[in-house]
Amino acid sequence: MLVKEIIKELEKFAPTAYAEDFDNVGLLTGSPGSEVSGILVTLDTLETVVDEAIEKNCNLIVAFHPIIFSGLKKLTGSNYVERTILKAIKNDIAIYAIHTALDNSFKGVNDMICEQLGLTERAILIPQPGTIKKLVTFAPKKNAAEVREALFAAGAGTIGNYDHCSFNVAGSGSFRGNEESNPVIGRKGETHYEEEMQIGVTFSRHLEKNILNALFDNHPYEEVAYEVTTLENPNQHIGMGMTGILQEEMEEKAFLEQVKKTFGSGCIRHSALLGKPIKKVAVLGGSGSFAINQAIAAGADIFITADLKYHDFYKAEQRLVLADVGHYESEQYTKTLLTTYLKKKFANFAVVLSNTETNPIKYF
Repeated sequence: MLVKEIIKELEKFAPTAYAEDFDNVGLLTGSPGSEVSGILVTLDTLETVVDEAIEKNCNLIVAFHPIIFSGLKKLTGSNYVERTILKAIKNDIAIYAIHTALDNSFKGVNDMICEQLGLTERAILIPQPGTIKKLVTFAPKKNAAEVREALFAAGAGTIGNYDHCSFNVAGSGSFRGNEESNPVIGRKGETHYEEEMQIGVTFSRHLEKNILNALFDNHPYEEVAYEVTTLENPNQHIGMGMTGILQEEMEEKAFLEQVKKTFGSGCIRHSALLGKPIKKVAVLGGSGSFAINQAIAAGADIFITADLKYHDFYKAEQRLVLADVGHYESEQYTKTLLTTYLKKKFANFAVVLSNTETNPIKYF
């Protein structure tokens, strides 16, 4: 098994195309063509995690957080980042980081939080724009079904819980080839009219290359007429944060007690309680202060996130409760999520859940 084969499966689960622009996801060290002896899954990549990988014969670390976040100008071992990278390179250990690609996945970080809290009716809090594209092409009637099926096989035509979605319009197309042409239908130098089907399908942005390859490989014409546009429709399966509903409403303090126990938080910092029951919950793993207004707009009774600053708590505006459960605590379940996924995809391969404690924050 090669590193690039593992990455291919991870990309299916959480495409890096949907990671945030500020992020540094993907393969950070190592070669895509290297043979993998074992995979160690962790939240953070530290020196101690690299040591664990060496001990357990794992030469690929799949991490949630990227150990290289901003540019490195030197590698002298002067800080924990440089020491970790040096140790990984010295021991031929590849590091892959998934971070906000998994944050933006419908079955990612925030879905795991909702799962732990037993929330139903889950929906993306902040849908990512520009993730849905549309292809319109034209094919002879007799070839339309073949072209359409090839596009479906490449991933086009999937909308929510439906696939094989397309719109088709019959019409007449015309063309005339010059002396350099080699038309499949008609003759060069003569205007030809052909009964054609206009085929329209939507697809996820990260699949564009595959979709176009499928079109070109299966279309009979020498020159294929097509257009690709980006739609403004919000994508309800890609984006930051999530909302969900408790099966039964709870009193605020009782719910906060449950959250603290569920996440194992040393403490929960929260805004003023409002004396109202909790029913609708908004969540965003990691630093989520930027989504406070969206949580309010979504009608959430409480917003569970991390890394809230002093003035962030004022933004609650007596309209919901803000609860900071801790950065590590809110993202801790990603290790189990990734381990379970990789074990399912590579059932006969060594996928190890790291037992190294990487939370840098302690509570007194």
